[in-house]
Amino acid sequence: MSDNIQSVSEELDINEIIAIRHKKLNELKEQGKDPFEIVKYVKTHDTIDIFEKYQELEGKTVSLAGRIVSKRVMGKASFVHILDHKSKIQCYVRVNELGEDEYSEFKKLDIGDIIGVTGEVFTTKKGEISIKLKEYILLSKSLLPLPEKFHGLRDLDLRYRQRYVDLIANPEVKETFVKRSKIITAIRTFLEKKGFLEVETPILNIIPGGANARPFITHHNTLDIDMYLRIAPELYLKRLIVGGFEKVYELGRLFRNEGMSVKHNPEFTSIELYQAYADYNDMMDITEELFKYCAKEIVGSTKINYQGVELDFESKWQRIPMIELVKEHIGIDFSVEDLDTIRKKAKDIGVELDEDTTWGKALYQIFDEKIEEKLVQPIFVIDYPVEVSPLAKRKKSDPRLTERFEFFIASREMGNAFSELNDPIDQRARFEQQARERAKGDEEAQMTDEDFVTALEYGMPPTGGLGIGIDRMVMLFTDNHNIRDVLLFPTMKPKK
Repeated sequence: MSDNIQSVSEELDINEIIAIRHKKLNELKEQGKDPFEIVKYVKTHDTIDIFEKYQELEGKTVSLAGRIVSKRVMGKASFVHILDHKSKIQCYVRVNELGEDEYSEFKKLDIGDIIGVTGEVFTTKKGEISIKLKEYILLSKSLLPLPEKFHGLRDLDLRYRQRYVDLIANPEVKETFVKRSKIITAIRTFLEKKGFLEVETPILNIIPGGANARPFITHHNTLDIDMYLRIAPELYLKRLIVGGFEKVYELGRLFRNEGMSVKHNPEFTSIELYQAYADYNDMMDITEELFKYCAKEIVGSTKINYQGVELDFESKWQRIPMIELVKEHIGIDFSVEDLDTIRKKAKDIGVELDEDTTWGKALYQIFDEKIEEKLVQPIFVIDYPVEVSPLAKRKKSDPRLTERFEFFIASREMGNAFSELNDPIDQRARFEQQARERAKGDEEAQMTDEDFVTALEYGMPPTGGLGIGIDRMVMLFTDNHNIRDVLLFPTMKPKK
């Protein structure tokens, strides 16, 4: 009797196992039974149907298909488990049902082979719902063995590089990506109800605008120009507001040639939405509503558990200026203290400010390094410095600040929003300042987009804009700490 990881795997090295499987395939071809020539298999049910409708299906004949993930041979009878996209189910195989020749061929099947089975639904003496096999067909031959101990595979590098193996070995991983799809559907449904129109804008950009980030560069052969993978769709979406659309959004991939961590992947999914005649307060309202809606749709409650901490989306989210948070947590009052005093106090708490730093950059750096980690429950941090907000409208009460917020959940920045700058003269001046920063070596500073300034010169209504990182949102609703766990195929350095 062999166990679910066949004993031959323990005795032979990988090359021998592969050679044996190729030999089996060649023998099948010689017999005119090449599994790769089969183009279709008709199923009557999935595994989950058998479990959910057992009372109705008991004693009836069904056909289903899946991958063999366990096999136990006992002379004249065998047990296998097959795994489909929903679950796995046991098949009971007897020589009396198949006949000597077919049963002999059945015993040659390997873990990983994909088969179609037809049989009667019944329950074993041990109470396990199973299929009593009447016939089977090999639909695809597995030429590579699944990793030893693949039941519960924990090798993260292998799981990320070969997600297809991970999905076989850890079927629960599928649930993360099923939820991801449901979250995206819920977002689209929510925005459609709000009257937003989904649009598509270019991924290849002549100017990498809309965010402060380092772009990926490619080359357009026909036009013979360098182009950039987009870092944000913002400037195109705001052109649409100029053109007369009042509520638009785009959900898609962005690319930023920056660091990688448990929170960052260079290729990620984002949603940006823009609403004419609205401001950043309206964007805060939409954000709160959206997260409450998705929590109810995905989790069934506005309170979720993330990494052992209960997060409450139902209670009114705090809206606190960045200056107040820095004063509360660090004791530096940016509203009254001069830059020299701020610089000294920053050094005392371990924040090294550049010699040529500005008031606004100092405020942002101290917040970024010392405050973000303290923000666990959902919170809007509002009124960002103008130096780090080149596309946001200034605050009337303090022109050093902008009507911008970022919102944080579980100590992570989840999204960014503005009362959008629609003054073309101010916008050009800020682009020029960004150009000076770029000339000093800041590769994340934005380039001047003359066409966007031209669009603003035609007139853009007051507008609120919001961007949310979908991957981090999925991390929240699936209780995953690492961004790679919510990406089917995360970016990995190739093995040599």
